[in-house]
Amino acid sequence: MNEKPEKQPIRVLIVEDDRDFAFLIEKLLRRQEDIRIAGHCAEQAEVLEAVREAKPDVVLMDLNLGKSSADGIGLSREIRIQTDAKVLILTAINTPDMIMRAAREAFASGYVFKNQLSLLVENIRAVAKEYTAQEYLIASSALSVLSDAEMAVFQIMMGKENDFHSSAKTLANQKGKIIKKLGLKNQKELLHVFRMFQEGGEEHEVPVLRK
Repeated sequence: MNEKPEKQPIRVLIVEDDRDFAFLIEKLLRRQEDIRIAGHCAEQAEVLEAVREAKPDVVLMDLNLGKSSADGIGLSREIRIQTDAKVLILTAINTPDMIMRAAREAFASGYVFKNQLSLLVENIRAVAKEYTAQEYLIASSALSVLSDAEMAVFQIMMGKENDFHSSAKTLANQKGKIIKKLGLKNQKELLHVFRMFQEGGEEHEVPVLRK
């Protein structure tokens, strides 16, 4: 379980280029005794360095940072790959397909609509404490690009026993295909992003989602 000691405040970094909206978030978070604002970024170029320096537990990421939603997705993805921070996407877009695509490609921990800020604090607390149902759903959706055979190999990569019978060369090739399909560079990145399926043994078996 990815639990955080109760007495330590949850450190939150805000990534938002709308200053008025960022002010509302800061005002809301400053009222919470168990949450501390670790910083605020409005420029894309500053985000990754800020996350590395501040070491937040949770990053609130504006999906439409910069010129398009792709900017927020790309930054969220790099934060998840390069750091231990969870990412909550903030979005005004309420199209289900777009939301799931953004969350899946960003390896996000969850998303919150900008017009539902009343839900923000509880979402921050939830993802900082443990892996949530929404987080598992997003991760499983990202894995839905894998075939049944590749999912079996993925389970092996997560350290679980499997009756996959193939040569070492075939297994290595399958691992390479999985990493490529998920847009990652190596197995180390895969284990980092999907470690939720690695820590809990059988109770965290990967759900199979198919499009």
